[in-house]
Amino acid sequence: MNENLKAYIDLTRAHFLPAWPFIFCSGLFLAFGNYGGFSWPLTLKVALIGIFGFEAGFVLNDYVDRNRDRLDVENTLTNYWRPFKERPIPSGKISSKNAFWLFILLAGITSTLIFTLPYPNSLYVFVIMLYSYGIEAFYQVKKRDQKYPIAQLLGRTDFTLFPAAGYLCYGQPDMTMLLYMVFFYPWTMAHLGLNDFIDLENDRARGMNSISVLYGLKGTMYWITGFTVLHFLAAIFFLKELGVIAQYGFLVGFVILAGANLYLWKEQSTVAGLKILPLFHGTLVIYAVSIILDFFY
Repeated sequence: MNENLKAYIDLTRAHFLPAWPFIFCSGLFLAFGNYGGFSWPLTLKVALIGIFGFEAGFVLNDYVDRNRDRLDVENTLTNYWRPFKERPIPSGKISSKNAFWLFILLAGITSTLIFTLPYPNSLYVFVIMLYSYGIEAFYQVKKRDQKYPIAQLLGRTDFTLFPAAGYLCYGQPDMTMLLYMVFFYPWTMAHLGLNDFIDLENDRARGMNSISVLYGLKGTMYWITGFTVLHFLAAIFFLKELGVIAQYGFLVGFVILAGANLYLWKEQSTVAGLKILPLFHGTLVIYAVSIILDFFY
């Protein structure tokens, strides 16, 4: 495969690409259920908004952190997130200028698709997009110099809003959307803590005040499990908005998350953290697919 193509696949973490339309469209299908109607063309459009919008966020992440990423001392998490196991900007395979323009291109495509949605849905989703990119940049910069995890607590609101934006492509701001966000936010916090748990050595070398740098590995384990428990508690309210298929799907996800947390406490190592990271990602896909299937059946 062409080396340039490999670099762009690593930059966009393209092997995770199939997950983003499912997560984004899970919100859309909740809106279909609440407001009535269904459209394959709209579903395709929303899926593309999710794909291009999320990929733009990945590129922005690498662009903002391009100088700090050169300080990495080990590649465990890089090897997981990048199919060809390289950060393409620090390695020089993609220039920071080209990465910036790729972000502009992807964000521009996303914006164009968003403005084909009816008003005020287009405005809702566009504002969320602007906020998400702004808070992503804030997260990358703020965690370089903080005593408390402000960057983390605010920064992952971008991912929290991702399925909410899918909902707003068709629906309106309402209780279902709010409960989805309240349910999803603790998961994003637990997931972020797990990434920080695995990447402790690099965060120290880069001068990043991640959760693990601030609180150590044991403190990060409490962070992960604490937010997982909050995630389960928030589900009590959100599950009332879902049908039977989704409820069973979510139950499977809860079992997987609980088992992952138990395994992490048993092993208490970054190796164990890396082993359970796919379980966190798989759980999120299970949630999204079960919501979509719930609509059809």
